[in-house]
Amino acid sequence: MENCLQAVKDNIAKVLVGQERVTSLLLAALLAGGHVLLEDVPGMGKTVMARALAKSLDADFGRVQFTPDLLPTDVTGLNFFHQQKGEFVFNSGPVFCNILLADEINRATPRTQSSLLECMAEGQVTVDGVTRKLPPPFFVIATQNPVETLGTYPLPEAQLDRFLMRVSMAPPSQSQEVAILNRFMDAEPLEELAPVCGKEEVLALRQKARKLFVHPVLLDYIAAISQASRGRKGIELGISPRGTLAMLRASQAYALVQGREFVTPEDVKAVGVPVLAHRLSVTGMGGTAPQVQAAEGLLGSVPVPTEEWSR
Repeated sequence: MENCLQAVKDNIAKVLVGQERVTSLLLAALLAGGHVLLEDVPGMGKTVMARALAKSLDADFGRVQFTPDLLPTDVTGLNFFHQQKGEFVFNSGPVFCNILLADEINRATPRTQSSLLECMAEGQVTVDGVTRKLPPPFFVIATQNPVETLGTYPLPEAQLDRFLMRVSMAPPSQSQEVAILNRFMDAEPLEELAPVCGKEEVLALRQKARKLFVHPVLLDYIAAISQASRGRKGIELGISPRGTLAMLRASQAYALVQGREFVTPEDVKAVGVPVLAHRLSVTGMGGTAPQVQAAEGLLGSVPVPTEEWSR
């Protein structure tokens, strides 16, 4: 099964240059059963990353372009009257898939954004009192531009908390940018990608990630980070117990993506900022940068334990 993860990494690397960290974080979120908010300026490859991951998995892919006129039923589906059958029939929306790309999610109204809450938290959709389960695995990759605010609706804290991680793409170096130019000069690598991992393997890896060994001292370390965020100067809203559990799940999944059978402090620190930053409310300041700085300061303030982390 671990060969499946490496195959997915190699597959995505055929399209994206220098995004190994982002690839590992997305795979960790997928195996942890969470969802990812890809936040960066236009043109950094957010949509390409989401599509490359989807094409690497033998899974159903859905995409919704979020706009101000998008309705909740455009996302979840609706009941309509079928004249031939003489009854109401449910027409499923694009969320009935395994990997959903919610493109520019902050361009939709809060009402439409909230249509994803039940999907992301419980893996189900309720329309007209009838609840329908979404096919597992269900994984949302949402994108948004943090710079442009005209015509956008910022995600509320309750919606942000449904995302396991908020991740930004790494800007390429000059040599990497040259590699991108050469790679896309006369070809479209994304169109040539073929699936290298199946849904059943992903579900099995999810179960394995949950059982990865975590030393009791590391549990104290994760809890200490959350405790330190509450009442810390400059932070109005600290990490909730759900955020603490998210850090544990993400650490386990990240360790598995790295090929280990146990979690280390480096795994916790690797997922720390992506898991914690968007859950922090910084005093008197908005935006991504202050939250990232606060998360980095928080991780740096808690002593890293030293033990033998394997069983």
